[in-house]
Amino acid sequence: MKMLTVQEIQAAGLSDWSKLAQALHARFLASSFAAGVGFAQAAGKLAGAHELDVRVTATFVDVRLVTPGAVHRDADGAEQSWPSVTQLDVDVARQISALAAERGLRPDPTGIFQSELGLDTADADQIGPFWAALLTGDAANYRDGEVVDPTNCAPNLWFQQTTPHEAPRQRFHFDIWLPIALAPARIAAVLAAGGVVTDDTEPSFTVVADAQGNRACVCTIEGR
Repeated sequence: MKMLTVQEIQAAGLSDWSKLAQALHARFLASSFAAGVGFAQAAGKLAGAHELDVRVTATFVDVRLVTPGAVHRDADGAEQSWPSVTQLDVDVARQISALAAERGLRPDPTGIFQSELGLDTADADQIGPFWAALLTGDAANYRDGEVVDPTNCAPNLWFQQTTPHEAPRQRFHFDIWLPIALAPARIAAVLAAGGVVTDDTEPSFTVVADAQGNRACVCTIEGR
């Protein structure tokens, strides 16, 4: 199915959901573990054979929707496919939101986030399979410049292309994806904890650093 653009996803008006790096994410508050399990089972029936990741706790249910082989067509007409959001995900998300409302589960957009790791390297193909094997047990999970864990247990690891250079003091940096509305508060919390903003020129990410200069990025889909 066709990969939706950021603008198309935002225009869908999914107030309970946010697209982060690849997928749609939502959190629904549950009155008990049993209520959460019942909701998760019903959501699974709605999704059918479609990809649906669910995490149930005693107080909330996290739901993740993504199409593994979403198709992107570039300006030259060439097609590529990778995990992303399609119209099917949007349709299922609407049904799950309606189901949550029927069962009395309230959405909690403030609980939505995704952790991601970035590693600076001049040659991702040389080290990518190693990191895929280390994080997921299968070197084949390195592809298209990133490591993706199909079980969704390890954080995504992607590789920042650089020119060849001596290893700097910091090669990893941490990316945290947030809904657009929540990013300013997270940045404010970082600043209050002694951090500084080192780059806010791009609307889609803000680079912050701790007191020792270790950098991280607060990312959203704005402007992508």
